[in-house]
Amino acid sequence: MAGGPDLEIQISSDPRYVCAVRAAMESAARARGLAEATCAELALATGEAVANVINHGYQGRGDGPIWIRFTGVDDPGREGIEIEIEDECPDVDLASIKSRALDQVRPGGLGVHIIRQTMDEVEYVHREDGRGVRLRMRKYAESAPEPAANEETRHVRSRRRDPAPRSDR
Repeated sequence: MAGGPDLEIQISSDPRYVCAVRAAMESAARARGLAEATCAELALATGEAVANVINHGYQGRGDGPIWIRFTGVDDPGREGIEIEIEDECPDVDLASIKSRALDQVRPGGLGVHIIRQTMDEVEYVHREDGRGVRLRMRKYAESAPEPAANEETRHVRSRRRDPAPRSDR
C-alpha cells in the first residue's frame, strides 16, 4: 500500500452519486485482477456504506462531503483491496453503527450487516480532526480460482442481461 490510493473520489452526499461510486469501485477491483464475485461484493459494500453516510450520517442532506479511497493491498501472501470512506457527519456514536436484528422482517437497516458479511475486515473510527467518521474495509482475493460456469449458471446469467419478455410480440 505504499504510495497512496489507486483511486480517490470526493462526492457530495447526494444519493444520485451512489451508483457512480459502486461502478468505480467495481471497475477498479476488476483492474486489479480480482474475481468477478469479489468485485461485485466490493461494489455492494461500498454502495451500502456511502448510502448509510448519506441517510444516517448526513440525514439526507445533500451537501456533505464524502471521500472514498481505493487502495491495493499487497501484504505478503494476502493480496486484496482496502477501501476507506470518510465523512464530516456530526456527533456519530460509533457504538450505534450496527445492523438491525435479522429476525425483524421489514425493508432497510441491513447495510451494516451486508458490509460485515461481504468484507474481510471492517473498522469504524472517528477522524483525527474530530469531524466525522472513517470506515476502513478490506477484502482479500480468493486463493482458489472461480469455478467454471456450468450450463445452468450460464443460462441464469444470460437471463439477467436479457430484457423482460414483452407480451406484445
